[in-house]
Amino acid sequence: MAWNVHRPARAEHLTALVTGGNAGIGYFIAEQLAEAGATVVLGSRSAAKAAAARAAIAVRAPQARVLHMPLDLADLSSLKASVDGLELDRLDVAVFNAGIALDDPPRRENAAGHEQMLATNHLGHFALAHWLGPLLKAAPAARLVTMGSFAARSERLDLDDLQCARSYDPKQTYGRSKLAQMSFAFELDRRLRAAGSDCLSLVAHPGGALDSLTPSRPGVHVNPLSRRLLGLPAGVMLQGKEAGAWPAVRAALDPQAVGGQMWGPRVFGLRGEPRVERPQPHMTDVETAARLWDASVEMTGVDPAAPAARRGRKASNS
Repeated sequence: MAWNVHRPARAEHLTALVTGGNAGIGYFIAEQLAEAGATVVLGSRSAAKAAAARAAIAVRAPQARVLHMPLDLADLSSLKASVDGLELDRLDVAVFNAGIALDDPPRRENAAGHEQMLATNHLGHFALAHWLGPLLKAAPAARLVTMGSFAARSERLDLDDLQCARSYDPKQTYGRSKLAQMSFAFELDRRLRAAGSDCLSLVAHPGGALDSLTPSRPGVHVNPLSRRLLGLPAGVMLQGKEAGAWPAVRAALDPQAVGGQMWGPRVFGLRGEPRVERPQPHMTDVETAARLWDASVEMTGVDPAAPAARRGRKASNS
């Protein structure tokens, strides 16, 4: 059956978490999952921004159930409490989308002394996968979709300097943090398969997704006519963030999707409807992934291959 990006598979039976679901591509992933009928949990540091996203989703999907999970991926010590606060018996889909890009030096660290982009983009999601483990395990055939980036194509991980302490360049460090996410996602699927798990780990990337080509959503994103007109020439090769969400949504919902796949835009990997792509060899290198996993366990103190015990639940509707 052909996939329709405007009418994806129905998802009334699913509950999905989208990290960074209050803005950018994450918002449109959340919106599209909600339109498909899923219960959506917005992982966001800001309750006010989550409320604005929830209101915007309600305009397009009035019957949608949208919840907020307070989430600060840069603060590893807060993640267990964030997951413990969920009023859920299971989680069918987790989309690891949230991330930051620091455009200018100097290098920054979080409270634990980890470089900020690696901490937020990779280590936070690595630890979150651990704490979400019981909820994902409780769902039949759960899926974890990690949002990668074109920036990872030209980068290689320096396993002796993962935090770029010796050599720091913002763009390079961002690309490496996204590569770390993707390497983790592929390794996670290998470990899930080896353990006989029904849970799938997939990777998606948005291609070239620009604000100027993104439709407006009141309270979330405003795209004035002047900026839309300036962005039109770029639309020949690139797309907006609404379309940039399509690969992640398909990876989350397509019944034919398989663990270990990478989904991206059809046209040169930059724009268009989603398709399965062949990852570059450095993204799926087994030895690199194993060393990255061990280093991530050491830095976070948790291991997604050894999920946390189940616990009580509590919800937030704001």
